[in-house]
Amino acid sequence: MDRAAFACSTAFFRDYSSASHGAVSLPQGHVDYIEKVESFSYSDFFRDYLIPNHPCVFSAKFTEGWGSRRNWVTRDGKPNFDYLLQHFGKAVVPVANCDVKEYNSNPKEQIPLKEYISYWKEYIKKNYHSPRGCLYLKDWHLYRAFPEQDVYTTPIYFTSDWLNEYWDAKGLDDYRFVYMGPKGSWTPFHADVFRSYSWSANICGKKKWLLYPPRQEEYLRDRHGNLPFDVTAPGLQDSSVYPRYAQSCPPVEIIQEAGEIVFIPSGWHHQVYNLEDTISINHNWVNGCNVAIMWSFLQDELAAVQREISEWRDTMEDWHLQCQVIMKSCTGINYKEFYNFLKVIAENRISVLNHVLDEEASAKNTHRAATSALGMLHAVFDLKRAVQVLTSLNANEDFKKLNPKSLSPPPEALLHHLKAAIDTALL
Repeated sequence: MDRAAFACSTAFFRDYSSASHGAVSLPQGHVDYIEKVESFSYSDFFRDYLIPNHPCVFSAKFTEGWGSRRNWVTRDGKPNFDYLLQHFGKAVVPVANCDVKEYNSNPKEQIPLKEYISYWKEYIKKNYHSPRGCLYLKDWHLYRAFPEQDVYTTPIYFTSDWLNEYWDAKGLDDYRFVYMGPKGSWTPFHADVFRSYSWSANICGKKKWLLYPPRQEEYLRDRHGNLPFDVTAPGLQDSSVYPRYAQSCPPVEIIQEAGEIVFIPSGWHHQVYNLEDTISINHNWVNGCNVAIMWSFLQDELAAVQREISEWRDTMEDWHLQCQVIMKSCTGINYKEFYNFLKVIAENRISVLNHVLDEEASAKNTHRAATSALGMLHAVFDLKRAVQVLTSLNANEDFKKLNPKSLSPPPEALLHHLKAAIDTALL
């Protein structure tokens, strides 16, 4: 991060929130196309896309050195089934049926990759028809299962990644995925986990993206407040069911070719189609630019849980704690873990600022090495954002009911430590 980007971030994020949480307008749905690697810096991306929360597309030049683009694709641009079978055939993978709707999503099953590829080959032979339906391999944690494989290198633009930094430290999960699907497979309308950013790289094939800026989804709700499963369904034009649909703007449409990377901003709802047999790699990630959006989303999630069990508020012992348990079950995180999430990230940034990251530590901790590579100013920016969101969390009435003084360290002590580290770094 250069000084100009740091100054821009300081001016934009004057408190824990930001204008990026609101509606975003793009000129006639235009999405920038980033052509050249050598002329586009991290600070350019930070200033022009992360902070304003705008989508963009990176050309295939940004992925041309990846092992997956060499090995997973045949000379004619199709999935290299033989290579995938040889290296990953025994892996068990999650597969969704695109032809079935279940609780506003597609039902999933776990099957061996070799079985899925056998299905896929047969599906192609039968002109993309099967009694099993259209099956789509989704959310496969390949990076976690096969870390030794030469698959890809995360572009520097996406390396300030608090989400995977935290979950890698816990050793329990990650938010890096591989998707593989035949022509016609698709993902229903949704926004990403924790309202995170995502980037998606096509290894082969072609996708169509339909993107809606934040708050546009409110016009797509039915009269019961539910979001649509498919935003292209003719039923949305029935004003008796979708009373505000006529007020919605047309989606931003992106056609993504092989090798290209699409950046999906925080809180943008989207629907995605595979126009050809397609393999893609996707990360969800959070950083200092959108952590306040994540925090706002978590507050909304807790409020929804509280509404659902409000009738037991006065009779259930530890009602507030039960709300946190349910929230974690449904959302994947609760307030105490969010506190720990911010603490881990902040402590890692202090390590960078204290120059304790020697070469051996860099080799063992890729996230800290990546943060160090982004520079001291980025570490300071991250700390400042962590302080702003921690301050808001500590003032939250629901958080106060969780006995935060029992946390280690207590929020006040952690905030004092972080503010001192920022002051020292800026001397």
